Amino acid sequence: MRLSAAVHDFETRTLRLDQTEIVYVLEGGGGRPLLLIHGWPETKRIWWRNIGPLAEAGFEVIVPDLRGFGDSGLAADDRYDAAAHARDMEALVRGELGHEQVTVCAGDLGGVVAQDLSLRFEGLVERLVLFNTIAPVLPDGPPELPRVARMAADYFLRHARDADGLAAELDTPERRRRYIAQFYGSRFWAAPGSFDREAVDFMTEPFTDAERFRASIANYEYAGGPRKAPEWIRLTEVNPTPTLILYGPEDHVIPRDFTTRMEAAFPERAGPFVVEGAGHFLQWERADVLNGALRWLVPPG
Repeated sequence: MRLSAAVHDFETRTLRLDQTEIVYVLEGGGGRPLLLIHGWPETKRIWWRNIGPLAEAGFEVIVPDLRGFGDSGLAADDRYDAAAHARDMEALVRGELGHEQVTVCAGDLGGVVAQDLSLRFEGLVERLVLFNTIAPVLPDGPPELPRVARMAADYFLRHARDADGLAAELDTPERRRRYIAQFYGSRFWAAPGSFDREAVDFMTEPFTDAERFRASIANYEYAGGPRKAPEWIRLTEVNPTPTLILYGPEDHVIPRDFTTRMEAAFPERAGPFVVEGAGHFLQWERADVLNGALRWLVPPG
């Protein structure tokens, strides 16, 4: 892939909602619908190695920027919690595109949105494919590791408790870009060498805008920060959705107890399967594995 031209590889469409605009890629129309949801610090660009192969395989591939990210609009209601994102996704898949069911593949924040979507809108999500995301914390399940015990937890605490201060410090496009670039390199979220300079430039460019950078970290403020979600996030209950669970072990933000807690929360599952050579950005780092798994798990039709 020639990343210098990659931003133009796929046409985008826009869904206008009351509170925001969702910009998305749609490829392979007419196939089995497949929704790919990015996390942080990502935009729809993190799926650039998946869209073409999956569309060619026969899927209708739906790839949005979440509200406040990438090309999508800021939120008029200033909501950036997982439930708000899930409602946007339901409006896109069901309201805009007319699908009664969809398979959802996601990691990180996108995985939280996908889990909420599957429980909030009964019957909408046919299958889930989840990797390196926040696992449900069940009342009687395995306990979550304390956040302060995790490697590189400082970023999380700063986002949650001092997002305005961080945004003020990162007061130029270059500073914002350098900050985001850490997560593709020196913070070791990915397997070494997964992102060369061109790829890092491609992933960080959407975060140059000050308002979108600030909106992107707002989701952390709902976890121990000043924001209170007006709706309960569905992340404390067993999820009956058939789910494929993958884990990239070269990840210094999602700990290895992820697999144990996902086993407890998803009784109808395949996996967890460990994907060697991948970390947090499995869809980019081992695109071949994820694309193949989706073709086998959900035969397009």
